[in-house]
Amino acid sequence: MGIGAVFSSILATVVALALVLGMAWGVIWLLKKLRDRQLGVAANGESDAPIRFLRSMQLGQRERVVLIEARGETMLVGVTAGSVTLLARWPEGQTPAKPVAAPVRF
Repeated sequence: MGIGAVFSSILATVVALALVLGMAWGVIWLLKKLRDRQLGVAANGESDAPIRFLRSMQLGQRERVVLIEARGETMLVGVTAGSVTLLARWPEGQTPAKPVAAPVRF
């Protein structure tokens, strides 16, 4: 096998890899645009979605508390495998107070 055949084979492999990577990037880009459209995210990145995720904290294997904002109102929600429970609510304009850590004593 000559050097030309080896070079041709390597070139074909590189071109095929570039084509596959380009197609993968295009599919990912398209899926992201479709997801953003479903979630109500505008082209400039701003969201007009009625619910916005703020923070989450895992409490157990299937339990967590989630801080969300819906139409300007902030809510703390408990989420388990079988239910979702409203734990606290702050009206528009009020935000939850930041917790103060208690000193650790040994």
